[in-house]
Amino acid sequence: MQIDVDFPGGLAVNASFGDFTVKTDQAKAVGGGGTAPSPFELFLSSIAACAGYYALAFCREREISTRGMKLSASFEKSPETKTLATADLTLTLPTGFPEKYVKPIIRTMEQCTVKRAIAAQPLFTINVS
Repeated sequence: MQIDVDFPGGLAVNASFGDFTVKTDQAKAVGGGGTAPSPFELFLSSIAACAGYYALAFCREREISTRGMKLSASFEKSPETKTLATADLTLTLPTGFPEKYVKPIIRTMEQCTVKRAIAAQPLFTINVS
């Protein structure tokens, strides 16, 4: 997947791929315009959205209603390293969710591709042209 990045002004950064452009900015408190989420906030939201997608797909595959289902995610940074230290995801199951599927839906959410990408600790290279 190729993503092209441009810099529209201030501390805003756009990432474009296919037909989509993801706009980011920094908070006003750090000199940004506050017009969009920061890249780190988008990263965290992608973890929650991915886990949510896996829960949704699990239910759809089994024709289980998702009415009332919610996912809440909280994240903590390490004060020393300023990196992500913990990610706590809590899925509120819909009324009537079969007990026999509680552990399987958790296992399914564990397969989220964003989570797996982080766990794989990919090698990053940075080049200048």
